[in-house]
Amino acid sequence: MEKIWEILIQSAKEVQAERKISGYVEAGGVAAAILSASGKIYVGVCVDTCSTLGICAERNAIFNMITNGEHEIKKVVAIMPDGKTGAPCGACRELMVQLMPDSYKEIEVLMDFEAGEIVTLGDLTPRWWI
Repeated sequence: MEKIWEILIQSAKEVQAERKISGYVEAGGVAAAILSASGKIYVGVCVDTCSTLGICAERNAIFNMITNGEHEIKKVVAIMPDGKTGAPCGACRELMVQLMPDSYKEIEVLMDFEAGEIVTLGDLTPRWWI
């Protein structure tokens, strides 16, 4: 497995730090790292609220990337509360598809680091509505 996956995992774990912000907001249960087309790494954590105002870690990382002037994703890692890697949710997949409608199928997603399982977003979303 490429060394970049370990770097992405470490980058996500560095910001994970699950914490309660208020009686209504928690953050950091899940963390994500995105490798952009330029080779820069962007990170984000989930922000859970008592209403629909929260955001997933992957989308937070993607918005961080967009804020910094980029929009092409090469690789995605999500670190779950148990420290293991996992798949992006449907909303995160949808954003990636809409962000890169002509090339989203090439985005690599680390499903299971221990097993060395890497899939593409195309594998996870072979027939999207776009």
